[in-house]
Amino acid sequence: MSVPTPLRYGIVGAGYFGREFARILADIPNAMLVGVYSPGSGAALADEANCADAADLAELLDEIDVVIIASPNYAHLEPVIAAASRGVHVFCEKPVALSYAECDAMVAACERAGTLFMAGHVLHFMPGIERAAELVDNGAIGTPIVGRAVRTGWEDGTRAPGWKKTRALSGGHHFHHIHELDVLQRLMGAADTATMITGPVPQAGSRVGDEDPILLATLTIPDARYASLEWGSVHRNPQHYIEVQGTVGHLRIDMHDVGITVHGMDRTERFPLHASTEVDAERTRNNQATTSGGGVTYGDASHRPPEWLRAGMLRELEYFDGLIRGTIPMTASWASLTDGTAARSSIATATALTRAAVSRRTVRVSDITGAASS
Repeated sequence: MSVPTPLRYGIVGAGYFGREFARILADIPNAMLVGVYSPGSGAALADEANCADAADLAELLDEIDVVIIASPNYAHLEPVIAAASRGVHVFCEKPVALSYAECDAMVAACERAGTLFMAGHVLHFMPGIERAAELVDNGAIGTPIVGRAVRTGWEDGTRAPGWKKTRALSGGHHFHHIHELDVLQRLMGAADTATMITGPVPQAGSRVGDEDPILLATLTIPDARYASLEWGSVHRNPQHYIEVQGTVGHLRIDMHDVGITVHGMDRTERFPLHASTEVDAERTRNNQATTSGGGVTYGDASHRPPEWLRAGMLRELEYFDGLIRGTIPMTASWASLTDGTAARSSIATATALTRAAVSRRTVRVSDITGAASS
């Protein structure tokens, strides 16, 4: 399939990420933003980016080669299926769907169409996480045994709940903040079973909408591996990290006191999560600000993403663009982002966690994936 020059891009969704992706496209050679489709908010972005404000999805897709889907979490299925039917390549922000059935249908549609589908799991493009994954793959901590991921903070109640605080629209913390689950499974393997408890607490007040303010999850992973995850918005002592214990060492990816530490059999090494220790230090200072929320509050279109996040977004979009053009080879450590593995695996486990919380029992992930394919 020949690749046109320039590649014509469109964006669905003009919120926090959609707006920044429009700006990032201006930094990618031979990438042209043709239009945006975002009812009620597309005009402002179209004016800023000097592109068309499409009247509907079909109008946008008929004019482009590639679409970036940055609409709210619940609104990804229709544009992905429609894009695949027109031979348009798809970059879809996380979480790609709010159920495994929808995720599987989206990935399968692109597979049948022969178009590239990439899941927007930006943490993979942070230099420290890329290096940490390679170290684990190469045995730096031995065989992973147990993992833990925590993303907790305190919400001050200054923002009225929006769609991101409505479970039916966002999926809740374990979907909207699916990064921790995604990276933990990248380091340890995909889960076999899932359990999760959730519940209301009086301290949450109205600021969390109907989103559960506490989620406590456990996973079993093949080969006698285990993991726990915690998300929450009523924690006065914010924590944000991913940790893996192995047979000869352990790894800690700290996103609050930012940096990565690997303890091996004969050495301890600390290196930046982002491009430099200076960037890590700046993010650490911002995390300590009283308005930070400890990493559990959500960005909105009135604010620009911080530079450390923009750097990851640029890197992932450059990679996606290069794969389409054939100018960048497939990278083994990122292959799961474009072969459907990362999308299907993370959404399957998140779906199992939801079912486990509702049914108050352990759920096999294969029950989720098997039901979707039957």
